[in-house]
Amino acid sequence: MNLVDTFSEFKSGKNIDRPTMVRVLEDVFRTLIRKKYGSDENFDVIVNTQKGDLELWRVREIVPDGEVLDDRAQVSISEALAIDEDYEIGEECYEQLFLEDFGRRAIMAARQTLISRIMELEKDEVYKKYVERVGDIVVGEVHQILKREILILDDGTGHELVMPRNEMIRGDFLRKGDMVRGIIKRVEMKNNNPVVVVSRTDSDFLAKLLEQEVPEIEDGLITVKKIVRMPGERAKVAVESYDDRIDPVGACVGMKGSRIHGIVRELKNENIDIVNFTNNNSLFIQRSLTPAKVSRIDLDLESVPMRASVYLEPDQVSLAIGKGGTNIKLASKLTGFEIDVFRNTQEVEIDDVELDEFSDEIEAWIIDSLKSIGCDSARSVLELSRQELIRRTDLEEETVDEVLNILAAEFED
Repeated sequence: MNLVDTFSEFKSGKNIDRPTMVRVLEDVFRTLIRKKYGSDENFDVIVNTQKGDLELWRVREIVPDGEVLDDRAQVSISEALAIDEDYEIGEECYEQLFLEDFGRRAIMAARQTLISRIMELEKDEVYKKYVERVGDIVVGEVHQILKREILILDDGTGHELVMPRNEMIRGDFLRKGDMVRGIIKRVEMKNNNPVVVVSRTDSDFLAKLLEQEVPEIEDGLITVKKIVRMPGERAKVAVESYDDRIDPVGACVGMKGSRIHGIVRELKNENIDIVNFTNNNSLFIQRSLTPAKVSRIDLDLESVPMRASVYLEPDQVSLAIGKGGTNIKLASKLTGFEIDVFRNTQEVEIDDVELDEFSDEIEAWIIDSLKSIGCDSARSVLELSRQELIRRTDLEEETVDEVLNILAAEFED
């Protein structure tokens, strides 16, 4: 019987190794034999996956007529001679069986069992294959756009991948048929099906893009110490060189930004700051706050988390904080320090008052909100317009008006 005729869909296009396929086929046909004969002990199942050949043989000892004690293991000489006239008593009788002998219903049941077993094996193979590729970049075509996720067909294997909406960059506007890159973040089993999750927001995606663009990273001459991201907005990357002759920041940026520009485009114009890693905490904090220029840093290594008081000229405060506080938040994550920003003044103005002095009239969370935009004194708040305070602090208009009235009244007195 030729396997191609009955089980043709399992002979090609399956990512299953030959020994495993043979073992599965043997198991299926031995089950078929057990159902018909009660045991498969005296049967040989021979499978040739290359040719698609299947042979089923029943093997029994030949005994004299009338002396058959176990018809599963023994066959009479007269019955053996009907199979082959050259058989003799004491020999083993080989009788070939054919699928038709088992009946249509049994064959259909075996076929369904085989389909089920092959599908399970394929799922296991897909799971194993992608688990080994976790952390690798994958390229695929957008196949289907759903409410909570996008389905992608792996350009290399054709397998379906899943990109949840929260793993997409805010500027990603994908359409069916678009090609998209991401990193294989994890592989999990859901309802006994392997689900490959792809991410574009993971820090490792940026790390892999840098590795592709910067040969020195791939060669191990430069190492990426840490990456922190606000996907689609800003990222900070700390790099270190093991060769004093190589400038790690310059190597990552490339001539006229040639290396970094491609990555920025891939990440939908995400602003990427490359900084030189150092074990000098003050210097590392200073570098992490780029593009702001820091005047002085006071460290508190005893507090948990560790804190850094950073002093800047007034025109540098907004640069240090960044739009929506992105710059200072990422700098804190990169360095591991809670960073407080202060205006750098050579001497304290006599006619100015620290915001903390108003704690009886203004709630602490409002004072903290004002400090987060670099305003630590009454004068520094009053220097900003009402509209700018509302925009930068996200405070309610009534709250801003009340704060301005309280602070202004202090100076009127």
